[in-house]
Amino acid sequence: MSNKNMDWNKLLSTTRLGKENDLKSGNPENERSQFQRDYDRIIFSSPFRRLQNKTQVFPLPGSVFVHNRLTHSLEVASVGRSLGNIFANKLKNLELYQNNYLISEIGNIVATACLAHDMGNPSFGHSGEEAVSHFFKNENHLNIKEKVSEAEWIDLINFEGNANAFRILTHEFNGRIESPYSLTYSTLATLVKYPCESIAGRNKTKISQKKFGFFHSEKQTFARIANELELIQFGANPDIYYRHPLVFLVEAADDICYNIIDVEDAHRLKIFSTDEVEDLFLPLIGDEMPKVKERARKITDANDKISFLRAKAINSLIYHCSEAFWNYHNDICNGIHNKDITGSLDSCLSNQLQVIAKISIENIYNHSTVLEKEIAGYKVIAGLLEEFVPAAIEEKKSHYNEKLMRLMPSQHQLAEGSTYEKVQSVLDFVAGMTDLYAVELYRKIKGISFPDFS
Repeated sequence: MSNKNMDWNKLLSTTRLGKENDLKSGNPENERSQFQRDYDRIIFSSPFRRLQNKTQVFPLPGSVFVHNRLTHSLEVASVGRSLGNIFANKLKNLELYQNNYLISEIGNIVATACLAHDMGNPSFGHSGEEAVSHFFKNENHLNIKEKVSEAEWIDLINFEGNANAFRILTHEFNGRIESPYSLTYSTLATLVKYPCESIAGRNKTKISQKKFGFFHSEKQTFARIANELELIQFGANPDIYYRHPLVFLVEAADDICYNIIDVEDAHRLKIFSTDEVEDLFLPLIGDEMPKVKERARKITDANDKISFLRAKAINSLIYHCSEAFWNYHNDICNGIHNKDITGSLDSCLSNQLQVIAKISIENIYNHSTVLEKEIAGYKVIAGLLEEFVPAAIEEKKSHYNEKLMRLMPSQHQLAEGSTYEKVQSVLDFVAGMTDLYAVELYRKIKGISFPDFS
């Protein structure tokens, strides 16, 4: 490991991907900062809008409101901005950073990465990722493994939504002269939770390598970003990096939200009783628990009571996570902190989050409605891939495959390119689908339903 600490004067950069030679805005009084522009570009993007019809946990739609990927991402961004602002207010008091106006933008950087953190997830939640991987592991007749490199093959059999989000925001798709995002280097680095490619990732003992954060196709793009921001490389391996420190805050915001909000959704769906949720949330509130418990007792509507307790639990976790991040800040910048922030809290809070996680696995993530959705998702994703992948990689296309290719948007059609690139173009198309569109297209191309000609 390098003995060089990561430096906030390097970690915060307004350089934009694809526009490295453009003049950077150095005026802190501009109406919108460069990082606010990043946030707005995500908000107004099509992949972000499509999150409204992508499953978070429970199937959509329903008469009872539960979170989808869009509402989840917005809430994570809200928590992330708070965590970033708290840290920035402490950091800018240090003499070393008092003249760096970009410190005040940390909240915007974290919020933007939080907005984008699920943009690469395919339909049907995490089962969508598994369905893609399962398809390639079990396909035999296309001989794709023999037509791609080892690194490319590992990408395909371990499809990863985190890496796909980075691809969406950096790849120049067919028919475009440049990426429509051109986000800042700092925002992009803060998005990458696992800064390594698939062939180097999946090391469960290292927090930065539990999965992978970019595909082989975007390896050089991330290296360019990492070199400018001076991220620390892992040992002698030039292709593995330690996280940008702000990744820890994005991860903490996500952990806070899904641990708490999934339980709240389960309460609305009558999976958990009000008393059960109170018992899960109150220990997270700490010293305020007696006062909060008394206020909660006076709220007669069950959903309002749980919403109140949810807000108090999240507020408490924001405070304690920001304290933990500050306490471990030097170790994080030195690349030696190997725990996530929620796992670095005091034992009472950390243990209670583990209790919630265990109960959620047993009662939420394995609930029959969730399992039914995941099984259906396997069939839909596999069915789409078994149609479109052969059509994309076939050299001399059959009449049927020509018609299939016409169903794909032009940005996902490659007349030239390697097998890996053509397969990726199909994955770009399929992974970008909403749950509803994926099901509708699957039914139509399988002959289960027909277009309405009326």
